[in-house]
Amino acid sequence: MITFLSGGTGTPKLLEGAREILKDPEISVIVNTGEDIWYLGGHISPDVDTVTYLFAGILNTKTWWGISGDTIYTHEIVSKFLPDAFITVGDKDRAFQITRGELLKGGKTLTEVTKIFCRQFNISARILPMTDNPWITHVRTPEGNMHFQEYWVKHRGRVPISAVCHEPEESPYATDAALSAVREAEFIVIGPSNPVTSIMPILSCKGVKETLITKKVIAISPFIGEQPISGPAGELMKTIGYKADSTGVYQLYKNYTKQLFFIQDIRDPVVVPGSIRLNTLMKTPEVARDIMREILIHIRT
Repeated sequence: MITFLSGGTGTPKLLEGAREILKDPEISVIVNTGEDIWYLGGHISPDVDTVTYLFAGILNTKTWWGISGDTIYTHEIVSKFLPDAFITVGDKDRAFQITRGELLKGGKTLTEVTKIFCRQFNISARILPMTDNPWITHVRTPEGNMHFQEYWVKHRGRVPISAVCHEPEESPYATDAALSAVREAEFIVIGPSNPVTSIMPILSCKGVKETLITKKVIAISPFIGEQPISGPAGELMKTIGYKADSTGVYQLYKNYTKQLFFIQDIRDPVVVPGSIRLNTLMKTPEVARDIMREILIHIRT
């Protein structure tokens, strides 16, 4: 079994290619829940949903969020009365969010709800929220703390920030299922997701570092030079005190394992000694497949 740490769009793109080489039962995915939000009567777990929809075959792979072919009739009506409804949610997508919210209110854990959804879609991979406890990513602005969704979706990252923080402050325990997925894995793969808001919440869960430290970890840099492939990773890396390039990502991740295999893009002018150079711009599933094939070659030889 191979375990992936996933958030945002980077790791899901890699998973799309990995599924051409690995069988779904051989894959476990520990998913970031730091960007979860209760929103207009439903509970959005965006990174969990992206992975679930990918394995279900219904993900909108043009945007890498939401359901392919979904409509937004509900959002259009809601936004007429609630102009501050800043997240455009598809109608089918909203149905799952409402269902999740009701199940959570009824006492189910996020892990249990995710398992219910996976059974509904006949998903044989293991999709595992990092924790069953709220630990929500915020950014600190001159006006106070702001939910990451508001910072990135509503304000498009144009708000000055001085820190990345979480509510509540104390990090949660990782689920037993997530820790088992680390222990049982042949190796761990961290795709080119945002290190700060997609991956660090997973690594910060209690129990993860102690379980991960002796495992082989493959990590793919999300940077080419000082530019992230997508998203606000550059500003966020600088905010937490790391260089906004591949050297910063390497320094961040090497704290969590004694066996780090680091991958950079072939176009990256930044030099990380000993890194593996590959084409990491996953514009097609074939590129992602080739990356996964190279990962297997390097880790098993």
